[in-house]
Amino acid sequence: MIVDIKYKDNMAVAFLNGEIDHHSAKEIRSQLDNYIITVQPEIFAIDLSGITFMDSSGIGLILGRSRLLQECGGRLEIINPQPYIKRVLRLSGIDIKFGIKNM
Repeated sequence: MIVDIKYKDNMAVAFLNGEIDHHSAKEIRSQLDNYIITVQPEIFAIDLSGITFMDSSGIGLILGRSRLLQECGGRLEIINPQPYIKRVLRLSGIDIKFGIKNM
């Protein structure tokens, strides 16, 4: 999966598409981590509008990026999940920890 990251006004937005499962999570994690470590944005948003499937690997991906961002002085936002993905996030409690925004 190619991750498209846009940066503006000290906020980076990573646009993901396709599926996040144990096959794709490692590649996504690597791309996001490289960007976060290099740029160290104040706010890093993960746009899930293009995600059609996500399992527990996606939850781990989100939690791990949050920890990395905290270490780098930034914070994570989750934006634009499809209804099915939003339900997965709610079941995991991520919606309470980070909030979910539609932009």
